[in-house]
Amino acid sequence: MDSISLSSFYHYVFVCFVALFPPVNPLGTALIVGPFLKWESRRGRIQAAAAISIYCLSICLVTTMIGGLFFKLFGISIPVVQIAGGLLIARMGFSILTALDPSEDQEKVVESKGPVHGKSVKSMLFYPLAFPTTTGGGTISVLLALSANSYHTNPGIYLFNLLATSVACLIMAAVIFVCYSLTPTILDRLNSQALSVFNKLSGFLTFCVGIQIMVDGVLGVAKLLIKN
Repeated sequence: MDSISLSSFYHYVFVCFVALFPPVNPLGTALIVGPFLKWESRRGRIQAAAAISIYCLSICLVTTMIGGLFFKLFGISIPVVQIAGGLLIARMGFSILTALDPSEDQEKVVESKGPVHGKSVKSMLFYPLAFPTTTGGGTISVLLALSANSYHTNPGIYLFNLLATSVACLIMAAVIFVCYSLTPTILDRLNSQALSVFNKLSGFLTFCVGIQIMVDGVLGVAKLLIKN
């Protein structure tokens, strides 16, 4: 208990946040999620960004608390989660790449009924935008590693580390909300040609991210097979 102090708490929160930043990548992922919120009203964008950030926070907290037990219960390994999540992300990126040019379809989108479009976006907030696009296999693996590091025979130190990890997840959720709520506003200022280029670029990046996650999962499975 003597080793627990406010400064060490801040330090561990910072370490956890830095560890979470690369797999979540809120700035880069915001450019992927942005086109999906492009046609929403300002209020709708804020609500969608808030919902995604809450979903991400829930995923992070649940993973931190009982993630390891859950996957052991169903016999699911992290590499398998990475392969499945990467496949879904790659599929989403491919759909963006093969979609119609926004400049050709813009009038249809604007003239479409708002409630119908709103429902379609709401149905995507948890899957695939929150999971696995924002918080996927990489994020889960980092949280499981942090949770493993939190295990300690001293209950006080264990709760200390667990609370610090949870605070880091809360800060990350706030960063996700800010990035996701502001990105669509930036996209609004782009003309149709720039938006088309941006959409294709984001689709390609999404596809590449998905493939990379799948490759990491395959390598993880290979390592498990070699160990066994």
